[in-house]
This record gives sequence, structure tokens and C-alpha cells, in this order.
Amino acid sequence: MEVTDQEIKSIPSLFTEVCRERGDRIAMRFKDLGLWQEYSWNDYYAESVKVANSLISLGINAGDFVGIIGENCPEWLFMDMGIQLAGARTVGIYTTNSWQQVQYIINHSECRVLFAENEEQVDKWLAMKAEVPSLEYIVYWDKKGLERMDDPGVMYYPDFLKKGESLSEIQSEEYQERAEKVDPEDISLLVYTSGTTGPPKGVMLSGRNIIWTARTLYEMGLVSEKDQTMSFLPLCHIFERMFSAYFHICAGYTINFAESTETIAKNLTEIRPTIGYAVPRVWEKFQSRILLRIEDAPWLNRWLFRLATRVGMEYANRKLDNRPVGITLRIKRFLAYWGVLYPLKYMMGINRMRYAISGAAPISPKVLRFYHMLELPIIEGYGMTETSALITFSTPTDFKLGTVGRPILENAVKISEEGEILARHPGVTSGYYKDEVSTSNTIMDGWLHTGDIGKFDEEGYLTILDRKKDIIITAGGKNIAPQKIENKLKFSIYINDAIVIGDKRKFISAIIILDEENINKYARDHKISYSSYSELADHPEIRKLIAGEVRQVNKELARVETIRNFTILDKRLYVEDGEVTPTMKVKRKFINEEYQELIEKMYQ
Repeated sequence: MEVTDQEIKSIPSLFTEVCRERGDRIAMRFKDLGLWQEYSWNDYYAESVKVANSLISLGINAGDFVGIIGENCPEWLFMDMGIQLAGARTVGIYTTNSWQQVQYIINHSECRVLFAENEEQVDKWLAMKAEVPSLEYIVYWDKKGLERMDDPGVMYYPDFLKKGESLSEIQSEEYQERAEKVDPEDISLLVYTSGTTGPPKGVMLSGRNIIWTARTLYEMGLVSEKDQTMSFLPLCHIFERMFSAYFHICAGYTINFAESTETIAKNLTEIRPTIGYAVPRVWEKFQSRILLRIEDAPWLNRWLFRLATRVGMEYANRKLDNRPVGITLRIKRFLAYWGVLYPLKYMMGINRMRYAISGAAPISPKVLRFYHMLELPIIEGYGMTETSALITFSTPTDFKLGTVGRPILENAVKISEEGEILARHPGVTSGYYKDEVSTSNTIMDGWLHTGDIGKFDEEGYLTILDRKKDIIITAGGKNIAPQKIENKLKFSIYINDAIVIGDKRKFISAIIILDEENINKYARDHKISYSSYSELADHPEIRKLIAGEVRQVNKELARVETIRNFTILDKRLYVEDGEVTPTMKVKRKFINEEYQELIEKMYQ
């Protein structure tokens, strides 16, 4: 069924409708005191109504902004939908943001209420409370360390819900009236960009933007109500928000909340989701963990794994490249898969996954081929906050490695004369909140200028080359796309991140960030003694190891792209230090400024 503008409802209207239809079916699961608990769609709606009534009791008006800062959990979604039912607007904030960044977002959006998960997040409010005049109430839902908090503007989540329960029967109907009055064209969310080049911008997304995108995904027929997913990426990021909130409403599958980012591997084996989605760094890390475990296995297991992967990779490559697969290879692959590869998938908790999605950043085709070998097709999509997470998409039966799929709508995407990708569809934002200049510089003649350089192939598949602002022009006038080189470097199990340098330089160099877990194991296995991580990163044996990895990558590059020098950073990159975004994308401008002296040494 085609999704038309007439079918698009507001978020609160659609949410109310589907909750009534699904009733006691399971909407989400979470772990509490070691046991998995469930919320039905009826529970989801009832809890969200409580939040809406409580917000109304605090004097929140339709159109007001309400912030949420916390890790993924059912409460996050109750608050989000409660805000929508009250006719207000949600502002998601990353838990890794500093108090100064939180202060900027609160003041810019003029939030009146902030849902703050725990003591760490409430402490941020304490540091800025005198500088956020619009903020009237703080509501926390993890009371550890806050038992003695005594402030009239700060309340525990259960106490906050009692505010709504105290409404009279007549007043309690106000949320229904507000929900019915919400127009699909009204702003529903402010999603702040990660601010890689300056202060974060608030992307205005309407109910129409969000629901159209969610319905478009649903109409692709990729999921059913029987599917299980695992939620662990930041909920304030549009990628996770779409899957855990709005696509979830349209499709009705069950969300399982990971306990924390540290327990993802463990929770994966408990949940065994049928559909996976994550950013590239997660898929790279899973692959690295598999290879690391095999290295620790007995010699027979290692030999069997290498044999199985050799057969499996040959089979996968032939299938992916549309080459014939002979009967002998099919038999070998059958034995390799059920004898070695499937048990490995079961051990990792990914044996039930029909397919998985990678988004938010480019991923190496080598990583994709590895998962195809395991019979887990990882498909890529392309989108950004400004397009409600969707521009192009692949499906398990319609994809091409190295591309991000085809446009979701005919004529919705085109390439400008400068090579920039332009997008236009009903999910595209109307602009940036309180920022007419950035809006006019980004949306021109109805087309959103993505800032990404790309190209279409003869079959209509889109390839992302790099960010327009990141393209390197060497001293010799050659244009280099750094992401392509960085992805090849990150395929190494010993390299966690790489930043390619070379703008206006005579040659290409790179800053290498080691994979701490794997490099520590290498040091143990090779009896390399060290007293600190920085000492290990500077060890001659480690530099020799990484030099070998760089040489392997250089064999796959054109001469002008080859890495002539590199330096190993003696620390990891951290979101809190402003070096990477919450989705682990490197902030190049910051790196170039922060490590300028280190970079200059590579060119001396």
C-alpha cells in the first residue's frame, strides 16, 4: 500500500490507535534484578498517559519543550510519548554531553522540564541551575545517591506520576483534547546535531516527517510483529529513535532493552534478536571479538575455523559477485556452516537474525563480506537527522556491497554539479530551530543539501564518497576521500580508529588509535612488557605491527592515496573529550587542532 499524505496522522493519534489495537501483546522487555520483565501495548499507553497528565499538572502547555537525558529504558519511551500526548515537544540529550552542552540545549530550546536519569545527570543541572532560567522542574528515575535531594523543583519519577493521578476526572481528559489537536505539521521533536563544526543545531522534525518515514520503512515489508530487536544505541539519536519509537509503533515488533553498553554481548545471547541494527563500529567490534576468541581456542578449533571461513568466504564471494556456485562448493559450505559457522553464530547470540542494518557512518565492504560469510546479511541505508534518518535504503534481496542502496522514492535524490547529494521527500526537516541562516544554507529550492559527496552507478545504487568538507586536496592538486582509506585501516583487528591527514600536504599520513583489547592480547601473547598503555603504544614491536597493517592497506590504494607516515596516538578517542560524536564519528576539525603538533612531526 502506498503511503500518502492523507494517511499520515500525528504521533499521539497513531500511538493511541495502535495501542488500542494491540492491547496485551508485548511491546517491550527490560531486565530488572536479573529477570526479564514485560510491558504490553496497554501498559505502554497507560504509563505514557500518566506522564502526560503529570506534565499538564505541572503547567506544561501545548508546544512547550521538555528534555530527556538518560540511557535506553522503558521510561525513556514513556516520557517521549507522554510529552507527545500532552501536546508538547521532546528534546533528547546525549548522556555523554557535558553540563555546558546540556545548558546550551536547555537554553536554546527553552525547556521547562528535564527528565534526568540519575545522580550523574542531576549533577549537571546543579552545575548550571543558575544559568537556565526556563527550566522549572527536574525529574529523575534512578534515585541512587539522590535519596537526600531536597529541592522543590526536583522530584523522583514515582512522585512525579502521582501529580497526574491527583487530577480530577474532568481535568484528566485534557490530554485527550490536546492529543487530538496536534497537527501532523506541528514540530514534535528537536533533535540536536552532534556539533562537529560548532554549536549543535536543533533539527525541527514534525509528526508528518517522522510518521511518513516510519510508514515508508514499514511498507518495505522488512519486519513483522513477531520480530525481536535490541535497543542500545543512544535514544536521542535519530537512528535508534526511529527503530525504538516510531518504526516500532508502525510495525509492532518487540523491543528488548540492553542493560547497558557494557552488557551488550551478554544480553545478545539472552535476547537472540531476529533483526539487528547498529553503527559500523559495533559490527567491527563484534567481528574483532570473534577473531580474538578463535585465537584463544585450541589448535584444532583454530584449524577448523580457518578451513570453514575459507570455504564460507569463497561461497559468499561467489554469491555476492553473481558467479556460479558448483555442487562441490555447496556441499563443502553446508558442512562448514553447520559444523563451525552456525555454532559460532549461536555462541554470539546472532543465530536468529534474518538480517541486520548498518547506518550512521560508512562501513568497510570487507566487514560486510565477513558477515555474509556467516549467513548474516548486513545491509546499509543512508540518511541523516535532517531527513528523519532515511534517504536511501537496501533490502536483504536488493543490495549491492559498497553502496547504501537506492532512493526510497523516485526522483527523491540527485547529485549536484559539485557532486553533493541532494534530497527531497516528506521526511525532510523544515529547518533548524532559531537558525534561519543555517536553514537557508541547507535547504535551497526545496532540496536538502546533505554535505555528502556521492555518485550513482548504472543500476541506481548510491555510493557515499565522503563528507564534502572532509575531502582532502593534496599539494599536488589530487582529491582524496579519507573515509575510504580509514575504513580499510579499521578492518585491522588492531586498529580501533584512524584519521587520515593530507590536506595541502605533499603526501598522506594517518593518526592511528589502537584497539586496546586486541593490542593488549597481542602484547601478552608476544611477551611485550609495559607499565602503561601509552608505553605500549610507543613500543617498537607495536609500531612494527601497525606498520605491517598499513602496508597491507597501501597495496589496495592508488599511489596518491598511500599512507607514507603514521603516528600512534597513546590514548583512545572519547565523546566526553569532544573528539568523537556519540555515534563514534571522528570530529576532524577538533583532531586537527588538538593534535597539530603531532601532525606537524609527521611532515618534518
